[in-house]
Formats: sequence, structure tokens, C-alpha cells
Amino acid sequence: MPGTQGPITPGIGAGDATNAPAGSSSNTSQPPQQPAPPPPSQRPAATTPPPNTQDAAPIEGAGAQNAIIHVQTTEVIVPVTVKDPKGNAVAGLTWRDFTVYENNVREPLRVFSVDPRPISVAFVIDQTLPSNYMREVNESMGAIQGALTPYDEAAVFTYTNGAKEWTSFTGAQGTRLPAVLSLAQATGTDPQVPIDGGPFASCSITQNGGCVSPVLQQGGSTGSPGFIQLPKEIHTLNDAILQAARELASRPKDRLKFIYVISDGKEYGSKATWKEVVRVLQTNNIAVYATVVGDSARWGEGWLDRFHLPFEAYENILYKYVSATGGDMFSERGVNNIEKSYAKVADEARNQYTLVYASHLSIYDDRYRSINVIVNRPNVVVTAKPGYYPSAQEHK
Repeated sequence: MPGTQGPITPGIGAGDATNAPAGSSSNTSQPPQQPAPPPPSQRPAATTPPPNTQDAAPIEGAGAQNAIIHVQTTEVIVPVTVKDPKGNAVAGLTWRDFTVYENNVREPLRVFSVDPRPISVAFVIDQTLPSNYMREVNESMGAIQGALTPYDEAAVFTYTNGAKEWTSFTGAQGTRLPAVLSLAQATGTDPQVPIDGGPFASCSITQNGGCVSPVLQQGGSTGSPGFIQLPKEIHTLNDAILQAARELASRPKDRLKFIYVISDGKEYGSKATWKEVVRVLQTNNIAVYATVVGDSARWGEGWLDRFHLPFEAYENILYKYVSATGGDMFSERGVNNIEKSYAKVADEARNQYTLVYASHLSIYDDRYRSINVIVNRPNVVVTAKPGYYPSAQEHK
């Protein structure tokens, strides 16, 4: 066509200004236009650089809840309880009052929150208690639901010779939980009388005047007829906590997860060791709280329980679980005091300071990492987990 010097180009028209002869006028041609910006859904998301100073302010308020839900694998959640010397919770602290060290290296806080989180609690009830103490626990179970809110959830486990799950996680204010707690009640056990002779003795089968197995004879392998061998009691506390911890590990990461044990703390006969169970607890950020009942709740028993006689049950190992996971333990006697302990544990676990920091160590380093939380206030008692094992998997 006449007057056309090139193909039609969007934004320029039929003519090509670059091909116009020298001296010709180019007032009729339009300048090239910039390409249209992409829609907002296709634009790259704005990123905020992480704080690179020790005094950078962490996320607080409503934003802290969203940040906790989407925690990365390199970030660590540390619930912290702060009490005064009388055991009352210390409120009003800010993020500037806390300093966190991991493996003796100070870590800047990414998130600081005082907002309560919904609870996922696994109740572990000891059914090997003597019958008189078991009766008190049965009567107190009606107060468990009153310590929880509609946003919480609970599972129920019991143990004697092995652990049993009565219900997986269900609504704390639903009708299922009190029904299950009622079904989980037991009569308890009574002390057995040792038998040192006769057909019911531990060595009823003999050969050449002696027991077939030296383990079965009077006095065990010593063979002393004057030594009475007491019947062994089975208390599979480790196995019960391990089963509850594995169930808790699958709960959403934004929930506060802890195991609540009602027991005298005795352990004997579990397949799992204490070290194995604690590693699962620390890897999945699960705390252990306990109400100690029975003889272990007497004054001075906690100190004596740290000594163990060979071939006998551990009298109380709950204090080891509590200290290793940042929980708390109450020693109570009587139905009324046991009921009050449920509310104290739930209130303490719910009203904590939540600190989140990014570890300076690689997620591929699976070695144990120590945590030290310091509060810049005089005369306070700080309770937090002393360390953890990192997990390469994020639980959403």
C-alpha cells in the first residue's frame, strides 16, 4: 500500500520510525509504549529481610499467631513460664525481658506472643495405683473437663502392663470425653503377699533338690532360703508416655501439645527406655505435666525417689520427664486437691510466653541442642525446656 514503510507494529502504527529517511518528519509516529504490568496475582511477593541484629523487634500481637502457624523447620518454639517465689505467674513482660541462648549462642527472637493457644492434651492415667488412691483418682476425673475450653482437644490413655488408648483426640467440651473418662476408671491394685514356701512358692518345680532355674529359686540367683523374693510389680509408664507422644506428634503445629500424667511415677517393665521416650518428646515439642498421687506425694518422697534399688521398680521418674521437657509437677493428696491440680496445670500451660527464634545451626545437624532462657527480672523462677532434638519434618 502506498505510504506504508513496514509491517504494522503495535504501539507504532503502520510506519516504522527507525526506517524513515533522513530529514523526513516523524511527528506523525508514536513513541514505543512500555509493556503493561502483570496482574497482582502474578507479581513476585515482597520479602522482608530477617532481623540481623540482636535487638530487632520480633512479631507481636495478632501477627504472632499467623507466624506461629507457618513455622519453618529452622525455627524453634519455646513456651516459657515465669513465676515469682510464691508460685504466682508473672505477667506484663515484653520481648525485651527475654534472652535466649542455643548452644551458648544468643538467638534473636523472631516471634513473641502472650496470646493463649488451643491445647492438645493427652491424659495418661495410672491404673496400677493401690485401690485407695485409685478411688481418689476416679472421683476426681469429673473435674478434668472443667479445666479445658471448647477450643481444646483431649485423648485418654491408661496403663497397667502395657498402654491402652481409650479415645483419640476429641473435643474437650463434647460428650465423648466424660463418657470415656468414666469407662477408664479402674479398681487399682493391692499389695501382694510374698510366698516363700509350699506349692505356691516361686520355686515349685525342683530337680535334684534345687530349682530348675536359679532365677525362680528362693532369693533369686543367690539361692539363699532366708531371703524372701518379693513379687515384681509392672508399671509401664514409659510405654504409655511414648504412645501418647506419638499420637500428639500428628496434631497441628500451632497447638500447645502436652501430656498430663496422673500417677505415682513408678516405672518397671516397659519396652521403651526413658532416653528413647524423652527424645521423641523433645523432637516434637511436647511437654509433660503431672499430678503425683499416692505414696510418692508425701513430703520428702521426691528426694528419696532419686535413689534406685537394683531389680526394683523406680519409685518416681516423673520429675525427670518434667524437667527434660519444661513442664511442671504437683504432688497432691485427697480428691479436692487432685481436682484443683487439673485447673492449675491447664491454666499454667495455657498462659505462657511463647518465644520463637531461628536456630543458627543447620537442619541437617540432628544432635541435641541446649536452650537457656534468661529473664531480665529479679527473683523470678523461669521454666522452659532445657533443649531439643531437631526434626527434619514439619508438622502442619
